[in-house]
Amino acid sequence: MLSSVMFWGLIALIGTSRGSYPFTQSMSPHLQPRLYRGCYGDIMTMETSGAACDINSLISCGIRGSEMFAEMDLRAIKPYQTVIKEVGQRHCVDPAIIAAIISRESHGGSILRDGWDHRGLKFGLMQLDKQIYHPVGTWDSKEHLLQAVGVLTDRIKAIQKKFPTWNATQHLKGFFLL
Repeated sequence: MLSSVMFWGLIALIGTSRGSYPFTQSMSPHLQPRLYRGCYGDIMTMETSGAACDINSLISCGIRGSEMFAEMDLRAIKPYQTVIKEVGQRHCVDPAIIAAIISRESHGGSILRDGWDHRGLKFGLMQLDKQIYHPVGTWDSKEHLLQAVGVLTDRIKAIQKKFPTWNATQHLKGFFLL
């Protein structure tokens, strides 16, 4: 699961829907301006444990691991900043959520081979599984990102329907647990 701290690094890239703010890593989250949060939960208040830990990756796990991965992926995600904002606004999804998924799934596309994962099963920045979805557009196109974020919102809506008493943050976290 993605850490809220990982989101902060990606939020620094994405900025707000009204413009960008020059954030720093040491800035307290409570002092940062309120960002566009979309319709599917507020990542600013979401608590998570950070990157998963195992015996082989104790240095790059937890909150610090998520910070490290987000920092490494910022440069790769930057070229997609505008399209991420456009797609986020169209689907009412916080652009930082989209950027965080792109970071987690494909490291901003930097680990993909012609848009595919190393096994040739998942495609695009957000890594849609070809066995479940028929990918549209090129791996880094707006068309494909619209499809992937549409899948994201459909899955969140399914969780909302299955767990109607949960709040928006729980619905969003539920997506990451699927």
